[in-house]
Amino acid sequence: MAEDLKIAGGSKEKQYHSLLPQISALLEGENDKIANMANVCAALKEQFNFFWVGFYMVNGGDLVLGPFQGPVACTRIKKGKGVCGTSWEQAQTLIVPDVEAFPGHIACSAASKSEIVIPIIKQGNVIGVLDVDSAELNSFDETDAAYLAQILELIEFNS
Repeated sequence: MAEDLKIAGGSKEKQYHSLLPQISALLEGENDKIANMANVCAALKEQFNFFWVGFYMVNGGDLVLGPFQGPVACTRIKKGKGVCGTSWEQAQTLIVPDVEAFPGHIACSAASKSEIVIPIIKQGNVIGVLDVDSAELNSFDETDAAYLAQILELIEFNS
């Protein structure tokens, strides 16, 4: 079923607060992870106009590109490499105000200026990451980290 998002204005927190139940309704009854990840990417990109939103999933020794919205992206990332690989290795959310200042940053696009990466942890293991990039410096904070983590909880990664 196709859904139209009701785009909310106002503070970042108000926008996330409005978006959470809409994403929940969009995912309700659908157990396909790929479809759900794709819709989450589209909803986030549409609501916030982020430069890039996507998933990388652990596959052997790499993070492999999954569903995303935005320009062409890096296909594989090694553990400990770049922001995504470091988030995977450390099993922690990373907020990077200026990607140029991040040691070993992987520049999939020179237009990306700041980034947040949230690991997807199931049964104590990182199984993937949600990567969100902005074309503006210092776009992300703890509000993004908290709400993006809540959005990830809506996707049934164990099914």
